[in-house]
Amino acid sequence: MLNFVICDDNKNLLDRLEKMLETLFAKNNYAASVVFKTDNADDILNYIDNHVADVLMLDINLKSSKSGLELAEEIRKRKKNPYLIFTTGHLEYAMIAYKYKTFDYLAKPIVYDRLEETIHRLFEDANELSKTYLKIDNKNTIIDEAEIHYIKRDGMKLVFHTSSRDYDTYSSFNKFQDKLPSTYVRCHKSYIANLGQIKDVEPVSGTITFMDGQTCSIGPKYKKDFMEVMKDYGNF
Repeated sequence: MLNFVICDDNKNLLDRLEKMLETLFAKNNYAASVVFKTDNADDILNYIDNHVADVLMLDINLKSSKSGLELAEEIRKRKKNPYLIFTTGHLEYAMIAYKYKTFDYLAKPIVYDRLEETIHRLFEDANELSKTYLKIDNKNTIIDEAEIHYIKRDGMKLVFHTSSRDYDTYSSFNKFQDKLPSTYVRCHKSYIANLGQIKDVEPVSGTITFMDGQTCSIGPKYKKDFMEVMKDYGNF
């Protein structure tokens, strides 16, 4: 799932862009959603400090406390990975915008076909970034690997637990284990844990507590190897 955040000082254009994106997502069966929209630059910064934002679409010529370019500079100080897409009616800003690791630039008025082309390329790019995003099914459902706390086997399904929601797909551990980075470690016959999301480990009770308070068990078969990996990782 890719979370889109949009900012434009024209509320009518903001609503129109949201509708265009949601229509595009539904048409192409993309696992994406507009999770936040605002006409205020400071609201964007507050939002990304507390929520996951994968794609930010920013109007350059904001009539706010910050311009879109100043906002992008602040975003890049806090978050290195989100995609940035700029929108503006002022073509002279295009080259300046690319200094902020910009994915694309859309001239206003935004045309649906041009927007669709950009989103297609964005999903292709995200799918290719195997070290950043994990594609879990054939419906273009992709998840930021860093956001996954653990993967749980539940019957014929795998459940990917993230800070915002759970995703499930009919699959097996074997299909995904080779695709996962080294921070993902099997800790139980039914669990693979992301070391980067572990808050605490109780070796006596064999319990792992994750950053969001969720827990899982360490299976006896996996305990020795798991604890060795934890020591090497520096979590224990």
